[in-house]
Amino acid sequence: MKSQDIVAPFRKSSYSSGGQGSECVEVAHTADGGRAVRDSKSPEAGLQFCAPGEWTSFIDGVKAGAFDR
Repeated sequence: MKSQDIVAPFRKSSYSSGGQGSECVEVAHTADGGRAVRDSKSPEAGLQFCAPGEWTSFIDGVKAGAFDR
């Protein structure tokens, strides 16, 4: 198994069901503990892979408000 093999189904955020709801990403676990991310509107368009440490840093930034406008 390769590190970027997807080992769980893609999931969409529960926050995407309200409002416009069409602008969302889906996330799946990878074999190395990282994540694969894709656009829910165009899943065939490709994937972005995040290593485990990169994903953790991203989530920590979200929780800290680093990406708030």
